Formats: sequence, C-alpha cells, structure tokens
Amino acid sequence: MSKSAETVAILGASPKPDRYAYRAFEMLRQHGHRPVPINPAFDDILGEKCYPTIAEAPKPIDTVTMYLGAARSNPLIEEIIAAKPQRIIMNPGAENPALAEKAGAAGIEIIEGCTLVMLSTGQF
Repeated sequence: MSKSAETVAILGASPKPDRYAYRAFEMLRQHGHRPVPINPAFDDILGEKCYPTIAEAPKPIDTVTMYLGAARSNPLIEEIIAAKPQRIIMNPGAENPALAEKAGAAGIEIIEGCTLVMLSTGQF
C-alpha cells in the first residue's frame, strides 16, 4: 500500500482494457490513489467522470501520468505545468523532452518510468 493517497491525472486515459492507461487506472485505484482520467474522447471511464482537459480536472493534482506521445502532449505543456503537479511520470512512449525541460524549470519532478511497474514494486 502507498504511503498516502495521491490524486493522479491520467493523461490519455482509455476505457479499453487492453490499454496501459486503463490498467494504470485500475491499479492506481487498487493502491488507494484517486485516478482522474483526462481524455476529451470519453465521458467516463470505470464510472469516474473523464475530463476533457487537465485544466478542467479537480485540483490539487499530485501526479500526472502520461500516456500520450510528444506530438499529442506538446500543445498541452503550459496546461500541464499550470496544474502544478508535484511530479510527471512519462511512461514508455510518452517521453517529451520539451515538457521535461519546462516542468523541471518549474520545479516539477520528471520521472521516465512505467506507472504499472512503479506501483507493482512499491516505487510509486
């Protein structure tokens, strides 16, 4: 179990069980965290309201876990930083050097890793 419950924005959340973002949602919930799905394509995921943008999601957001490639997350950089998460987890395939640089300058921790592995090994 985690040290404390966190509010975790899942950027690129999906209702499709074969997606890693879906599995992360389930696993975050199992570990006592509050997953907040972010994806303009869906109204809800696993019974939770899905927010079209991180700006519209409830605050505070402790962690942003990214399931969007750089091409899709580049237009969201300012919005992500404005949400003032303590850290951003860039899952494999979601690395974004421009976001990492700007977030780091804003004092936000950047982790290149897998949310699923981090939860499974107690590193979350």
